[in-house]
Amino acid sequence: MDKRTALFDKHVSLGAKMVPFAGFEMPVQYSGVTEEHFAVREKVGIFDVSHMGQFFVEGPAAKDLLQYVTTNNVDTLEDGKAQYTCLPNGNGGIVDDLIIYKMTDGKYFVVVNASNIEKDWNHITKYNEKFGAKLTNASDEMSLIAIQGPKATDTLQKLTEVNLSELPYYHFTVGSIAGVSDVIISNTGYTGSGGFEIYFKNENAVEIWEALTEAGVEFGLIPCGLASRDTLRLEKGFCLYGNDIDDTTSPMEAGLGWITKFDKDFVNKEIFAKQKEEGVTRKLVGFEMQERAIPRHDYLVVDAEGNEIGKVTSGTMSPMKSVGIGLAYVAKPHFKVGSDIFIQIRNKNIPAKVVKLPFV
Repeated sequence: MDKRTALFDKHVSLGAKMVPFAGFEMPVQYSGVTEEHFAVREKVGIFDVSHMGQFFVEGPAAKDLLQYVTTNNVDTLEDGKAQYTCLPNGNGGIVDDLIIYKMTDGKYFVVVNASNIEKDWNHITKYNEKFGAKLTNASDEMSLIAIQGPKATDTLQKLTEVNLSELPYYHFTVGSIAGVSDVIISNTGYTGSGGFEIYFKNENAVEIWEALTEAGVEFGLIPCGLASRDTLRLEKGFCLYGNDIDDTTSPMEAGLGWITKFDKDFVNKEIFAKQKEEGVTRKLVGFEMQERAIPRHDYLVVDAEGNEIGKVTSGTMSPMKSVGIGLAYVAKPHFKVGSDIFIQIRNKNIPAKVVKLPFV
């Protein structure tokens, strides 16, 4: 039986198409993927992402634990700042990608992918035996709404005293939204169109959703589902766990060297340092189709002679560009920008070109 977020009934009443996703019944779309996609790129959209996991890591050992189990440098975090990072699995792969929020010294808030809540919890707990931080899994008690798009600030500002224009990208604060206190208000998101992610207790979910929906009417706000979230993140080249990164891919192969910092000790440091020094034999790249075709997850990538050189991890028709776009792991030397590659679609090899990310 799939779990339901606190907003399940709301989605059903709005006519959302519900699908099982990561152990939850989630809205895949409301009015349609393209309409929702353009709402976020041009106006504002609202997403229920309450299926995501939330942990609190506290105590004198909190920072040392996080510093050791993640690739990015937790030392650079100040109070009110967030950091994108990942958990190496001990064998050179990735357990999950996540965001760490530093509340205060000795108190961190960690947000993980829905499908990996239990896996991440067990992984961090295993390493914590050595550190002894206090861990709390708050996933079932918390809801998360994302307000994304160029009009997200205007929408949210109507409901809060917090001056949102003073909250830089990847920073957060705790304040009131629509009369609900203790809301974590974060300038983050997965769409590349700007906006906020807000975290609060389940019992406030419906009132906050309704207040946001009303506040956004004048800006053209509409509810958005998982399908447009996927096309939006793909146009920006953001990785999706389970597709573009997983337990078999390293951050260096996935283009996540920028969140892998070697000025500290952490799980798999030696493996990643060697990859950085020697280079990798395959790399996650963005590509654009050169003919009208849509690449999909697991399609084979071949060279001009038809030899297999990789696999598509994510693909779609870009609503903004009206061309097929995708991410794929491609073998050296074909992963250089400008390389001609071919995507195998129904036994045909369709030409594509490796391009620099993001697509839009």
